[in-house]
Amino acid sequence: MNSLEVDPLNTRVLERNYDYAQKNVRLLAMWYECEIEQMLELLAEHDIALSRNDKLHFGESY
Repeated sequence: MNSLEVDPLNTRVLERNYDYAQKNVRLLAMWYECEIEQMLELLAEHDIALSRNDKLHFGESY
């Protein structure tokens, strides 16, 4: 059986992982081992809307 490789930067995968991280940019950034600013840029590039809480914290950066 072949193992499937998943691209973590694929829009659908990124959006699903944001859901798994309970729509928390800080947690997702830790999961992806990157800076929060990089994660915000990545979410914006893929047109993934921030949660209400993340908008309050990072809305100006997004």
